[in-house]
Amino acid sequence: MIEISTASAPTEEGGESAYAVVARWDDGGVNTVGHDAVVLLNQAIDRAEAAPLPLVILGRDGVLSAGFDLSVFAEGPEAMFALTLAGANVLQRIVDSPVPVIIGSPGHAVAMGAMMLLAADVRVGVDAIAGKPDKKIKIGLNEVAIGMTLPHFAMTVAADRISKRHFTRATAFAQLYTSAEALDVGYLDEVVAPDELEATVLGMAQMASGLPMANFTGTKRRLRAEVSATLTQAMIDDKAAFDRALA
Repeated sequence: MIEISTASAPTEEGGESAYAVVARWDDGGVNTVGHDAVVLLNQAIDRAEAAPLPLVILGRDGVLSAGFDLSVFAEGPEAMFALTLAGANVLQRIVDSPVPVIIGSPGHAVAMGAMMLLAADVRVGVDAIAGKPDKKIKIGLNEVAIGMTLPHFAMTVAADRISKRHFTRATAFAQLYTSAEALDVGYLDEVVAPDELEATVLGMAQMASGLPMANFTGTKRRLRAEVSATLTQAMIDDKAAFDRALA
């Protein structure tokens, strides 16, 4: 489902030097976020932080992720909350990670997939789906449109990265965007051709691996301190809202 490997490049001495941990996400479908995916995403983060090396997360052709596994949600409110909280913890780890987290999205990124884009340090998308140039790419938070209220943790990562001009439409109105639109809204930092995506994100990771990691970490912590603290409180607020709903 998620294959975790290390990317290396030749050195001047004739050897190989690792420059990134790469998590290739392909469940054969739309890369739904279930408990298995959460475990593997956490393992990828663990491995990158232990190295320490930049983490690259790459989706499969056409999709980063379509969001949480709705079959788990159908098991009942307790199962739904357990999975959403596990997903929120992944977002917190991406925000707090001392290493660069770079996401390559080969197409759709909806719901939790869009939240991952909002949490990552660098986000690269594509201008078309490979082999399907006429298929419209969809990126965004569609929860309201499918009868759900956005949780506090989702609102937190959205507020951190989405342009204020687009914030209400992107959240309360469940607006979905093309890749070009997502650049302006705040979901993506760069859009490339599908056949350039992997080379682009790996190139960014290689560049980032050359930075003094202690200085990167210190700067990222200052950059993300406010959203990290807000995200921690948001998960507490979501737990309280869940408890009230069941009371």
